[in-house]
Amino acid sequence: MTTPSPSVPEGAVGIDELLERVREQLDRVEARRAFDEAAAGALLVDTRYAALRDRDGLIPGALVVERNELEWRLDPQGSHRAPEAVSHDLRVVVICNEGYASSLAALSLRQLGLHRATDLIGGFQAWRAAGLPVTTGAAPSTTADSSPNAVVSSPED
Repeated sequence: MTTPSPSVPEGAVGIDELLERVREQLDRVEARRAFDEAAAGALLVDTRYAALRDRDGLIPGALVVERNELEWRLDPQGSHRAPEAVSHDLRVVVICNEGYASSLAALSLRQLGLHRATDLIGGFQAWRAAGLPVTTGAAPSTTADSSPNAVVSSPED
C-alpha cells in the first residue's frame, strides 16, 4: 500500500529553486573578498551554532549571532539590536557553515532594509580552506562583552 503524496500548493517551490532565486538577488562574496571587505569596515556575522564554532573555531572580528536571533540583532531600528547594527547602509556578510543558510539569512536582512547584506560563498568552510584567520576556542558568552567575537544573547520574551 502506498501513501498518497500531499498536494503541492500553487506557487510552492523546492528549496533548491528557492535558494537559486534568492542568490540571484545577492552579490555573494568569496572568502578573500569578505576578508578584504571586513578590513574596509564590513560586518562579518557568524550564524553557526555553538557546536560548530567550538569544533572549528571563530573568524576574528566576526560578530556571533545565531541564526534564530539574526533579524532582532541586526535591525537598526530594533529594540534588541546589537551595537554594531548602526545603519541600513551597513555592509553585512552573513556566514554559516557551508554557505546555504546564509543566503536565506542575507535575503531576510535585505527585507529589513539592510540593502547591502550578502553572504559568504561556501561559508566558514570556504574561509578556512582559503587559509584566512581562524581562532580556536569558544566565543565569549556575555552580551556585556563588546569584542568582535561577542555572542549576543536572546531577547527577553
